[in-house]
Amino acid sequence: MRLTQTSELWWKNAIVYCLDIETFADGNGDGIGDFRGAIQHLDHLDRIGVTCIWLMPFFPTPDHDDGYDIVDFYSVDPRLGTLGDFVEFMRVARDRGIRVIADLVVNHTSDQHPWFQDARSSRDAKHRDWYIWSDEAEPDDPKGVVFPDQENSLWQWDAQTEQYYFHRFYKFQPDLNTSNPEVRDEIARILGFWMELGLSGFRVDAVPFLVERVLEQDDALPDPHEFFADLRAFMNRRDGTAMLLGEVNLPYKDLMAYFGDTPLGNEITMCFDFIGMQRMYLSLAREDARPLAEALRERPAPPKDSQWASFVRNHDELTLDKLTDAEREEVFAAFAPDEDMRIYDRGIRRRLPTMLDGDQRRIRMVYSLLFALPGTPVLFYGEEIGMGENLAIEGRQSVRTPMQWTSGRHGGFSTVEPAIPMPGGEYGPDEISVGDQRRDPDSLLSWIGRLVEQYREAPELAWGAYEVLDGGDDAVLVIRNEGVVTLHNFAGRASSVTLDLGEQEGKVLADLFSDDTVDVKNGKAEVEVGEYDCRWFRLSDPETAP
Repeated sequence: MRLTQTSELWWKNAIVYCLDIETFADGNGDGIGDFRGAIQHLDHLDRIGVTCIWLMPFFPTPDHDDGYDIVDFYSVDPRLGTLGDFVEFMRVARDRGIRVIADLVVNHTSDQHPWFQDARSSRDAKHRDWYIWSDEAEPDDPKGVVFPDQENSLWQWDAQTEQYYFHRFYKFQPDLNTSNPEVRDEIARILGFWMELGLSGFRVDAVPFLVERVLEQDDALPDPHEFFADLRAFMNRRDGTAMLLGEVNLPYKDLMAYFGDTPLGNEITMCFDFIGMQRMYLSLAREDARPLAEALRERPAPPKDSQWASFVRNHDELTLDKLTDAEREEVFAAFAPDEDMRIYDRGIRRRLPTMLDGDQRRIRMVYSLLFALPGTPVLFYGEEIGMGENLAIEGRQSVRTPMQWTSGRHGGFSTVEPAIPMPGGEYGPDEISVGDQRRDPDSLLSWIGRLVEQYREAPELAWGAYEVLDGGDDAVLVIRNEGVVTLHNFAGRASSVTLDLGEQEGKVLADLFSDDTVDVKNGKAEVEVGEYDCRWFRLSDPETAP
């Protein structure tokens, strides 16, 4: 395929790396990460092949929800730096060929935002209709309460104006009223502001909740798909290469509408594959590839210029909400046996290495799978070195610990005690750090670098029409993306699989991680795969095999 295509639609085979400025690197010695500290470590991301950084919220905030409670959409939290520091970060990233996207959190604000402070001052206030109010607390759907450990209702009484306001998340995060044209205009203005400062797009938080009917009288509420189509059109007028990465945790049949209704896609550019992620953990728990294989067979093809985003975990709880109750209990039993490892009765607050008891074979197989899955891989900071979590930190924050740059005092994150405590023991910086792994060719960091290199050299993995092959062993997932064939063994036993490759007589399967080749005879190939092993092949002529 032409490389010009991969440049024009850069998101389709990007390497996306999610980081939180607050926990990445401290540049001024106050124990809190900041833009100046992050700038000094951009070469680390460049070395491993990251092509797109996704920034978690860095806006001014009371910080009751790790920055997702925003009081100013047009600035930088003073703890993290200034707008000048942000611009310098963007310049250094661009110099290394790395694009940057940021969280777009516009379904709500902090209750300390000037808009809401004005809105609650009077029923006639300028910003009153920027939020959703009711004389009575409307009936709640218990399933609609996002954080059941913290909230028991979606409505909060405001004594000053004697009405209830709606909050889909925490009570200190009142929802914006997107039925108000002024609010929609302001959202576009926010996008335009940050795009002028260099952002290549946005990760849209909680997409299905951004435009939702809350009150029966919401007659002015726009169709959500018209809203996202308008937003995407606005972005394309500013920058035709800009994209939206959507958090849309819905069944495939409901999610597909958010890509848009045109052949190329005109709404959300990329959507996370939550179904595939959850089925992957069920496959890991069972040591059986079939749950994930079924999800991949069920997954619809997105519009031509759109894409799926694959991930092992993100910054939130590892949600298992789309599994059945019995399936969820299987995963809990395997990877979160203690109640303290679970959250909201639907998720896990651990990172992959601790869930797999540090088994490097399985860890490396899973990250190989991440890059081999059809779509764009998204890494959460620290995954490249196998960071663990700190369960002493409450809730979802357990996986958002400071980045571990070096062994020794404070892990190279800061010259003083970090504001957020690091993990200790076998997952602390004395055992796991970027500095130590950079010097070890057999480290997880080196393995991630090799995977990135092979992924970028095999654009079919992201662009090709894939099929899941039956190799004769339920534990082995076999995916063929045009001329690239990958195998991943979920079981702790070796296996031999037979691949039916069709009319490929005289071809060979050339191993992309070694000099081995496997002959194709009568359209079939016999491939050996070790316990918890992974293999990548390219179907080639013998004389041109890589």
